[in-house]
Amino acid sequence: MINEYEKLLAGLDDVDWAGLEHAYGSAHDVPGRIRALCGSDDEARERAFMSLFSSIFHQGSRYSASPVAVPFLARIAVAGPAAAREDTILLLTRLAVDWHDEYGVTTGINVAGWRAAAAECGPAELLPWYEEQLAVETDPEKRAKLQEIQDWVAAGNSFDSRWSALQAYDAVLTERPGLLVLLGDDDARLRTRTAYLLAWFPEFSATSLPRLMALAAHEKAPVTAATALLAAGLVGHPSAVDDITPYLDAADPLLRWAAATALVRLAGLDEAPVGPVLLGRAVTELTAASHSTFDHVTDYFEGDLHGHIERTLHALPPTSEPAAAREALDACLPRIARDRSGSRTRKAIERLFPAPQPHLAPRYADLTVAQQQLLNDLAGHQHAWVIRSSADRLRELGLPCSQEALQSFVGVHRTA
Repeated sequence: MINEYEKLLAGLDDVDWAGLEHAYGSAHDVPGRIRALCGSDDEARERAFMSLFSSIFHQGSRYSASPVAVPFLARIAVAGPAAAREDTILLLTRLAVDWHDEYGVTTGINVAGWRAAAAECGPAELLPWYEEQLAVETDPEKRAKLQEIQDWVAAGNSFDSRWSALQAYDAVLTERPGLLVLLGDDDARLRTRTAYLLAWFPEFSATSLPRLMALAAHEKAPVTAATALLAAGLVGHPSAVDDITPYLDAADPLLRWAAATALVRLAGLDEAPVGPVLLGRAVTELTAASHSTFDHVTDYFEGDLHGHIERTLHALPPTSEPAAAREALDACLPRIARDRSGSRTRKAIERLFPAPQPHLAPRYADLTVAQQQLLNDLAGHQHAWVIRSSADRLRELGLPCSQEALQSFVGVHRTA
């Protein structure tokens, strides 16, 4: 380990990691993984990240070791080796909000509701029940098991995932003031990742909002500026409307998309000055974006910009005219190249290729523009397993059912 980074790990060995848990049991291996992040061995660092992503954050779950690791990770993000900092910020983001929160929410994190739900299933609520059960249980084996669970709950644990996730969220929240410095880092990716992280802490919008708007105003990298704009919308304060609106006229289409998306989000807030005219401008910009192909996208909704447009339009205030968004929704339907879950792909196939088909094996030239776009996107899909999950339906329709066959089918007709 490089000595210059030892100070970042002060106290690491003072933690009783063996008494904490991650996805695979005892967290005794976590300090070694964290220490490897500060080493000079690139392969060891990569293995350490993979281990941490799958242990203290396992498919969205967090554990007793997760919040304890956060302070050390925050120090590495701010002052660790250059090769480790961006991935560390990503890990901190995952520990704060898992992908179900990030990609399923276009209106920001409802922290107040999360806290209320978690409070009902925290250790303080569970412990009296186990004490009551122990008081009346006479079977030795059952008592031993109850005592084991009671001790675990008394140590500050809960079976409810909302509670354990909130502990990790709050640990990252505690480190948030120190992470703000990264908004001014020389590395554009670090600035981007940090702006993205701040989007999920609405309780501190008063601190984050001016910094996010300053980043958007001075940032040269469009992806970073767009990430900051959308984060400003997600932390959610009506005062952001006046600062975000001018970006509807930005030269870069990604900034216009981000501004429009942020304004639709803010339109759902009480007292937000987003009237019908401004909301109409935002929907117009989203419609233009739905017909476009972007060279660069943000991390929101895992880069599925067209899926994000769909969700944003569905979140329009009830007073809006639904027909105004129909063109954009229709344009987004076949744009599924970045769909990770497969849900948008399955919906698009069912809607654009309703059974029965007029021809068993349709020719590309006979397809509608939307059908052609869908097959082009499938041919270049980022996640091949999504195609495999839809293979049976494609086969029933007489369409190519593998990525290789789709690429051959669209051939020279393939669009960007």
